[in-house]
Amino acid sequence: MWYARLTREARLLIVVRAARSVGQGALVVGFALYLHALHWSAPAIGALFMAALLASATLALFMGPLSDTRGRKTFLQVYEWVQVAAALMALTDSRASVLTIAAILGGFGHGLNGGAGPFAPVELAWLSELVEARDRAAAYSLNTAMGFLGMALGALLAALPSFLGTVLPGPLAYRPLFLLVLLGALLGLVLLRTIPEVVRPEPDQKHDTDETRAVADALTRAENRKLLKLFGINALNGIGIGFMGPLMAYWFAIRFHHGPLSIGPIMSVALVVTAVSSLLVGRLTRRYGVVKSVLVMRYLGLAVLLILPLSPSFSIAAILYIIRSALNRGTAGARQALNLGLVRGHRRGLAASLNNVSVQMPRAVGPVFAGLLYHAGFLALPFFIGGGFQAIYLILYRRLFRDSPSVPLSTSSE
Repeated sequence: MWYARLTREARLLIVVRAARSVGQGALVVGFALYLHALHWSAPAIGALFMAALLASATLALFMGPLSDTRGRKTFLQVYEWVQVAAALMALTDSRASVLTIAAILGGFGHGLNGGAGPFAPVELAWLSELVEARDRAAAYSLNTAMGFLGMALGALLAALPSFLGTVLPGPLAYRPLFLLVLLGALLGLVLLRTIPEVVRPEPDQKHDTDETRAVADALTRAENRKLLKLFGINALNGIGIGFMGPLMAYWFAIRFHHGPLSIGPIMSVALVVTAVSSLLVGRLTRRYGVVKSVLVMRYLGLAVLLILPLSPSFSIAAILYIIRSALNRGTAGARQALNLGLVRGHRRGLAASLNNVSVQMPRAVGPVFAGLLYHAGFLALPFFIGGGFQAIYLILYRRLFRDSPSVPLSTSSE
């Protein structure tokens, strides 16, 4: 079985992701509600998410390429220490200025599925080196599934403010959620210390022949063209995600007047189902290919998305949200494996960075406009706008990989 071929280092790296995902899951539910309890307006919450996403995407642009030659481990250790600092700031102070800095540093409320924020390209590139090419789609699906499961636990724990209200009144009841971020980061630091890494030197091209250099340059240009196309279509996906994802808990709260006690379990169930879906996608890719598996699930998810905002009740909306999450987000691991497979091994940090930036930068725009629309009473319109962008993305995504002879639609990209 492919799992038996995973190295100890790969398994530990996946556990690190699971550890940090618990705190992320808690804040996907709780952070926007915490700001709401502190009397932040919807546009202000959206603006904070935008600023944090832009900062993360900008930093991610540099992290992957740097780690291609300077190693991955140190970068991830720096990320965990930043999480420690951000969690301590949010635990001890609720002033807007402090929370803004903490949220930008910590990426609070973004739903990163256990990913390492701006350092996620480093982590993905490192994992690709620890996994055989034939197992990469399945391994990335497992990696994503573990992040979803950790977030599911965190989403359940996000209901704690409802029980702590008598002890910690008002917004104070949300403060313990930041402890989950702190503990996850500390555990991540301990685990990362046990994972060895060999730093890769820069390729020596002094003794290459003119013919060898010409072939390498041609490959690089071909890879760059693919990355540029992927960058463009990912931007459409990012805008679509931004209109819905970051403010989903807030939408449930203002649309149906439910709090974390109701929203947390729903998001937890959605994440568990999505984790199972991610594992199933890993199996589907080995039979039907990555592209075909991704497209079928994403088109079904898009159909559910367009129905979701029309739900007449909280329970129906919750069921549709769970189904849509499984269909849409369950493909994340397979898409990551496919994207990194567009380039050679020594350029995967760069590819992961460009993939991250191409989604996160446009995604940062969505929460601001969604917040303004929610504030104006248009609670369904952000879903339709986001769905439109995702529909165009799927059409172009199929066209991109259909035109790539190395990634046929009916076979695995590996």
